[in-house]
Amino acid sequence: MNTVHLSAVTVTVVLLLALAGAAVAYFGRLGHARAVLTSCLRAVVQLGVVSLIIVWAVERPLAVTVFVLIMYGVASLTAGRRITRGAAVRWAAVPVAVGTLPVLALLFGTGTVPLKGITVIPIAGILLGGCLTVTALAGRRALDELTQRRGEVEAALALGLSERDAALEICRPAAAQALVPALDQTGAVGLVTLPGAFVGMLLGGADPLQAGVVQLIVLVALLAAEAVAVVVTIELAARGRFRTW
Repeated sequence: MNTVHLSAVTVTVVLLLALAGAAVAYFGRLGHARAVLTSCLRAVVQLGVVSLIIVWAVERPLAVTVFVLIMYGVASLTAGRRITRGAAVRWAAVPVAVGTLPVLALLFGTGTVPLKGITVIPIAGILLGGCLTVTALAGRRALDELTQRRGEVEAALALGLSERDAALEICRPAAAQALVPALDQTGAVGLVTLPGAFVGMLLGGADPLQAGVVQLIVLVALLAAEAVAVVVTIELAARGRFRTW
């Protein structure tokens, strides 16, 4: 057997894992016990619905386009809400797009990845998810630094730096740390971790070498997209686009 089937045992194991995670969060006083259960429930519903939609959409180019645009909208909104509030939330759409679009264009434009619905949706989803994460982390850390170290920003302004340059000097080192998880994931692949694309292809019966090539493409593409998203996010933060004060 080289795949995982939906069965009573599978359902039971997933349920036990969800309850175990919630229990640990509760007894460990992490404050996220309910959130663990809610997130697991949402994952079940969302993955079920998305799986059905993908089955229908993969052979319909317009449906694939709409599906990717919806993912982009949700990723941008989620990242924006992690960073700030109000109208400033919309600026998170910029780094998510600037990080994702060029990489997608290169992968599909050169034929490195076949331009089919069954490949466009997962690749776009992986890149959008990565850019969501780093945009939220970089933006949040940048704002925290600019708030906590406001005096240093004002000192830099007094020395003659522009507001943008002063803000960059303060927030860039901390915000750039958002890229560290992606660097660790890429550098440790095969030694510490076997990422989802690789494992998924193996479970689907693919040749290990082919699975390795696909995973390498995904990891390098993701790292490039996230690097761009972090740079753009820091620039927007330094220019005050995420501020609500």
